[in-house]
Amino acid sequence: MARNVEIKAKVRDLGSLIEKATGLSSSESVFLEQEDVFYQISTGRLKLRSEKGLDSTLIFYDRPDVEGPKLSNYEKCPISESEVPGIKRVLAKALGERGVVRKKRQLIMVGQTRVHVDSVEGLGDFMELEVMLEEHQSPEEGQEIAESLMEKLGIHKEDLLSGAYFDMLPNK
Repeated sequence: MARNVEIKAKVRDLGSLIEKATGLSSSESVFLEQEDVFYQISTGRLKLRSEKGLDSTLIFYDRPDVEGPKLSNYEKCPISESEVPGIKRVLAKALGERGVVRKKRQLIMVGQTRVHVDSVEGLGDFMELEVMLEEHQSPEEGQEIAESLMEKLGIHKEDLLSGAYFDMLPNK
């Protein structure tokens, strides 16, 4: 199972965050429009992510709902666009659909960390850091990378969030 260390936070100054992140990156930003359909499962989270112009991905992940850096274990399965309607129908009938999160995302790579700058429909602006752990790296090493990047990006501990965007939706 793949692993990363994640943080999620509210954004105080969107322009400043993007400027700092792009200044630390050695590549161009990628802009994405995403829709995540969440399904009911007993542990962890299961979502079907559709991205405008790209194939979809079924994603299972399990991580604690705590503020600050946390280890996330995940599995992904790519799904072609032609298969999405059938898979959505089967998952909804088998598991039950919990709800949908729609967002516009700017992805900025900083070393081994994916910096997501997200505008989430109905919620506002947020950011996520995903330190993509290599097989030999410990969660503690990933946490150090995340905390260092938080400082460089001006992310304050009081802005950290614990759950998924879905958990914050008023009508979930």
